Amino acid sequence: MTRHTSMQWQRGFSLIEALVAFLILSVGMLGIASLQTLSLKAGSTAMYRTAAIIKVDEIIENMRANQAAVASYAAGPADPGAFNGCRQADGAAAKVCTTDELAADDVYYWKQSLKTVLPANDTTTAQIDVVAPVAPEVLSTVTITVNWNERNVDKNAAVAMNYSVTLQI
Repeated sequence: MTRHTSMQWQRGFSLIEALVAFLILSVGMLGIASLQTLSLKAGSTAMYRTAAIIKVDEIIENMRANQAAVASYAAGPADPGAFNGCRQADGAAAKVCTTDELAADDVYYWKQSLKTVLPANDTTTAQIDVVAPVAPEVLSTVTITVNWNERNVDKNAAVAMNYSVTLQI
Protein backbone atom coordinates (compact mmCIF):
# COMPACT_ATOMS: atom_id res chain seq x y z
CA MET A 1 0.00 0.00 0.00
CA THR A 2 2.80 2.41 0.76
CA ARG A 3 4.28 1.74 -2.56
CA HIS A 4 1.04 2.48 -4.35
CA THR A 5 0.54 5.87 -2.67
CA SER A 6 4.10 6.98 -3.46
CA MET A 7 3.45 6.24 -7.14
CA GLN A 8 0.36 8.45 -7.02
CA TRP A 9 2.37 11.52 -6.11
CA GLN A 10 4.80 11.12 -9.00
CA ARG A 11 3.40 12.79 -12.06
CA GLY A 12 4.78 13.43 -15.55
CA PHE A 13 3.88 16.06 -18.14
CA SER A 14 0.31 16.10 -19.26
CA LEU A 15 -0.59 16.34 -22.93
CA ILE A 16 -1.77 19.95 -22.50
CA GLU A 17 1.55 21.02 -20.96
CA ALA A 18 3.46 19.38 -23.81
CA LEU A 19 1.28 21.10 -26.43
CA VAL A 20 1.73 24.53 -24.79
CA ALA A 21 5.50 24.03 -24.70
CA PHE A 22 5.48 23.01 -28.36
CA LEU A 23 3.40 26.09 -29.26
CA ILE A 24 5.85 28.42 -27.50
CA LEU A 25 8.80 26.73 -29.22
CA SER A 26 7.06 27.02 -32.62
CA VAL A 27 6.42 30.76 -32.23
CA GLY A 28 10.07 31.30 -31.29
CA MET A 29 11.31 29.32 -34.31
CA LEU A 30 9.05 31.32 -36.67
CA GLY A 31 10.53 34.53 -35.27
CA ILE A 32 14.06 33.25 -35.86
CA ALA A 33 13.19 32.26 -39.46
CA SER A 34 11.75 35.74 -40.08
CA LEU A 35 14.90 37.40 -38.74
CA GLN A 36 17.08 35.22 -40.93
CA THR A 37 15.11 36.26 -44.03
CA LEU A 38 15.48 39.93 -43.14
CA SER A 39 19.21 39.56 -42.52
CA LEU A 40 19.74 37.85 -45.90
CA LYS A 41 17.86 40.66 -47.63
CA ALA A 42 19.86 43.33 -45.81
CA GLY A 43 23.07 41.48 -46.63
CA SER A 44 22.43 41.51 -50.37
CA THR A 45 21.50 45.20 -50.29
CA ALA A 46 24.71 45.96 -48.41
CA MET A 47 26.71 43.92 -50.93
CA TYR A 48 25.30 45.85 -53.90
CA ARG A 49 25.75 49.22 -52.18
CA THR A 50 29.37 48.31 -51.38
CA ALA A 51 29.96 47.34 -55.02
CA ALA A 52 28.53 50.69 -56.15
CA ILE A 53 30.77 52.58 -53.71
CA ILE A 54 33.86 50.70 -54.89
CA LYS A 55 33.03 51.36 -58.55
CA VAL A 56 32.43 55.08 -57.91
CA ASP A 57 35.78 55.26 -56.12
CA GLU A 58 37.36 53.56 -59.14
CA ILE A 59 36.18 56.23 -61.59
CA ILE A 60 37.15 58.98 -59.14
CA GLU A 61 40.70 57.62 -59.03
CA ASN A 62 40.78 57.47 -62.84
CA MET A 63 39.70 61.11 -62.94
CA ARG A 64 42.37 62.11 -60.44
CA ALA A 65 45.00 60.34 -62.52
CA ASN A 66 43.81 62.17 -65.66
CA GLN A 67 43.07 65.66 -64.26
CA ALA A 68 43.83 67.36 -67.56
CA ALA A 69 40.66 65.84 -69.04
CA VAL A 70 38.22 65.93 -66.09
CA ALA A 71 35.59 67.62 -68.27
CA SER A 72 35.80 64.73 -70.75
CA TYR A 73 34.53 62.31 -68.10
CA ALA A 74 31.04 63.87 -68.24
CA ALA A 75 28.61 61.17 -69.33
CA GLY A 76 24.85 60.93 -69.16
CA PRO A 77 22.95 57.74 -68.31
CA ALA A 78 22.66 56.76 -71.98
CA ASP A 79 26.28 57.66 -72.86
CA PRO A 80 28.32 54.43 -72.78
CA GLY A 81 31.68 56.14 -73.20
CA ALA A 82 33.90 55.02 -76.07
CA PHE A 83 36.12 52.03 -76.55
CA ASN A 84 39.39 53.56 -77.73
CA GLY A 85 41.74 50.67 -76.98
CA CYS A 86 43.75 52.69 -74.44
CA ARG A 87 44.12 49.71 -72.11
CA GLN A 88 46.28 46.70 -72.68
CA ALA A 89 44.08 43.65 -73.26
CA ASP A 90 44.85 40.04 -74.14
CA GLY A 91 48.57 40.71 -74.40
CA ALA A 92 48.11 43.28 -77.16
CA ALA A 93 49.86 46.60 -76.88
CA ALA A 94 47.68 49.46 -75.74
CA LYS A 95 47.06 52.33 -78.11
CA VAL A 96 48.69 55.65 -77.24
CA CYS A 97 45.70 57.83 -76.43
CA THR A 98 45.10 61.50 -75.78
CA THR A 99 43.79 62.47 -72.36
CA ASP A 100 40.27 62.89 -73.80
CA GLU A 101 40.37 59.45 -75.44
CA LEU A 102 41.58 57.96 -72.18
CA ALA A 103 38.69 59.61 -70.33
CA ALA A 104 36.13 58.18 -72.77
CA ASP A 105 37.83 54.77 -72.51
CA ASP A 106 37.73 54.92 -68.70
CA VAL A 107 34.00 55.73 -68.77
CA TYR A 108 33.36 52.85 -71.20
CA TYR A 109 35.12 50.26 -69.04
CA TRP A 110 33.60 51.68 -65.86
CA LYS A 111 30.04 51.46 -67.17
CA GLN A 112 30.64 47.95 -68.46
CA SER A 113 31.97 46.81 -65.09
CA LEU A 114 29.01 48.39 -63.25
CA LYS A 115 26.64 46.16 -65.18
CA THR A 116 28.52 43.07 -64.09
CA VAL A 117 28.51 43.81 -60.35
CA LEU A 118 25.04 45.32 -59.87
CA PRO A 119 21.71 43.51 -60.36
CA ALA A 120 19.15 44.15 -63.10
CA ASN A 121 21.68 44.89 -65.82
CA ASP A 122 19.13 46.51 -68.15
CA THR A 123 18.18 49.15 -65.59
CA THR A 124 21.62 49.87 -64.16
CA THR A 125 22.61 53.40 -65.15
CA ALA A 126 25.42 55.75 -64.24
CA GLN A 127 25.88 59.44 -64.78
CA ILE A 128 28.87 61.74 -64.36
CA ASP A 129 28.17 65.48 -64.23
CA VAL A 130 31.12 67.85 -64.38
CA VAL A 131 30.79 71.56 -63.61
CA ALA A 132 33.81 73.58 -64.72
CA PRO A 133 35.42 75.82 -62.11
CA VAL A 134 34.56 79.51 -62.01
CA ALA A 135 37.46 81.85 -61.23
CA PRO A 136 39.06 82.08 -58.70
CA GLU A 137 38.25 78.36 -58.15
CA VAL A 138 40.53 75.85 -59.85
CA LEU A 139 38.69 72.61 -59.08
CA SER A 140 35.79 71.19 -61.07
CA THR A 141 32.72 69.96 -59.21
CA VAL A 142 31.91 66.38 -60.13
CA THR A 143 28.71 64.48 -59.26
CA ILE A 144 28.63 60.75 -59.89
CA THR A 145 25.31 58.90 -59.59
CA VAL A 146 24.73 55.16 -59.95
CA ASN A 147 21.19 53.75 -60.16
CA TRP A 148 20.12 50.12 -60.06
CA ASN A 149 17.05 48.05 -59.21
CA GLU A 150 16.97 45.37 -56.56
CA ARG A 151 14.41 42.65 -56.29
CA ASN A 152 11.93 43.06 -53.43
CA VAL A 153 10.52 39.65 -52.57
CA ASP A 154 7.92 41.09 -50.20
CA LYS A 155 6.29 43.24 -52.87
CA ASN A 156 7.17 40.99 -55.83
CA ALA A 157 8.62 44.02 -57.60
CA ALA A 158 11.85 45.94 -58.05
CA VAL A 159 13.07 48.64 -55.70
CA ALA A 160 15.04 51.56 -57.15
CA MET A 161 18.36 52.12 -55.38
CA ASN A 162 21.01 54.76 -55.99
CA TYR A 163 24.34 56.00 -54.76
CA SER A 164 25.56 59.52 -55.43
CA VAL A 165 28.75 61.40 -54.61
CA THR A 166 29.71 65.02 -55.18
CA LEU A 167 33.34 66.08 -54.97
CA GLN A 168 35.84 68.55 -56.34
CA ILE A 169 38.69 67.49 -58.56
